Amino acid sequence: MRSIKVNLDKKTLSSYEIRIGTSILDRMILLIAKNHKAAHYVIITDTHVNRLYGQKLQNAMSEAGHHVSTIEIPAGESAKNMATVMDTARSLLDLGADRGTVLIALGGGVVGDLTGFVASVYMRSIPYIQVPTTLVGQVDSSIGGKTAVDLPQGKNLLGTFHQPSAVFVDLDFLETLPQKEYENGLAEIIKYGIIEDDKMFTLLEENMDAIQSRNPAYLPKIIETCCRIKKSIVEIDEREQGLRRILNFGHTVGHALEAVSEYALSHGEGVALGMIAAARLSAKMHYLADDDLSRIESVIAKAGLPTRIPHAFAPQTVIGRLKTDKKKKDGVIHFVLIKKIGMPFVNGGIPDEMINTVLEEMKA
Repeated sequence: MRSIKVNLDKKTLSSYEIRIGTSILDRMILLIAKNHKAAHYVIITDTHVNRLYGQKLQNAMSEAGHHVSTIEIPAGESAKNMATVMDTARSLLDLGADRGTVLIALGGGVVGDLTGFVASVYMRSIPYIQVPTTLVGQVDSSIGGKTAVDLPQGKNLLGTFHQPSAVFVDLDFLETLPQKEYENGLAEIIKYGIIEDDKMFTLLEENMDAIQSRNPAYLPKIIETCCRIKKSIVEIDEREQGLRRILNFGHTVGHALEAVSEYALSHGEGVALGMIAAARLSAKMHYLADDDLSRIESVIAKAGLPTRIPHAFAPQTVIGRLKTDKKKKDGVIHFVLIKKIGMPFVNGGIPDEMINTVLEEMKA
């Protein structure tokens, strides 16, 4: 089992370990008991993951002598809202959860985001542990302390920064992950290659068939590399005041597309399309060479992700959604663009006409 320390503010004691390995359930329970002692643990998971792993984790923790309960929420992005938060809070109260309780987020990005948000506000904050079961969760959303729920007007518009007490990445969970969910994670991995690591981007280009088939010769190292990239960025800019904004590459348009589709478009699909839009905007503004643009579109296609926006999506509707983006400042939408693979920057604003042109060009 590999361990990566996220070194944050010593005053708030918010530093924690990311532990990565295969078949680490028993060691995870021992480490939780040693480092995150609680009178009561509550696993929060969704209907899909609970069926596969929820009872297994609860039984293992109970057998180890822990008082543990489980709360199940509906699966999918549509459950990431304040109604589910309120239902979860009521369930915690019914279980007798107090400020000595530790929550365990067992699931993908939706479960992790929602559990973190609940933990940040329940009784003015309680600890939580991330146990991501999807590739998106393992390489991205479980790390960094961003918590959120959606509003009808857009994605992740209510949220807090609340760091987990620990993150446990068990590659065994990926064995039961549907291919579409796996490809969602590949979108985030490609993002890391584009914004930070041109060597990893080249590795993805040259070996995507093997990576798509979950070849163990590549996957552990790629996951660890992504975790190290994210932790190094979060350490410098925990609250997204500067450098951490580059992690939003592809997410500005991506989140707008997800919202316009009413979340029929998955997170990974939205990010894939958002990365292509950002790369095309970079090329139109003469920052990015056409060869690099072609490489980006090609590797996204090889990963099984979409490269064209559904024809029914009106660009003006997407732009309308962009106007509610939480990263907007002084009425201006700031995009993460790139000068070349491995060299991102935050743009001061792009005219609606140019965004409209790119979205029209990308329509199927």
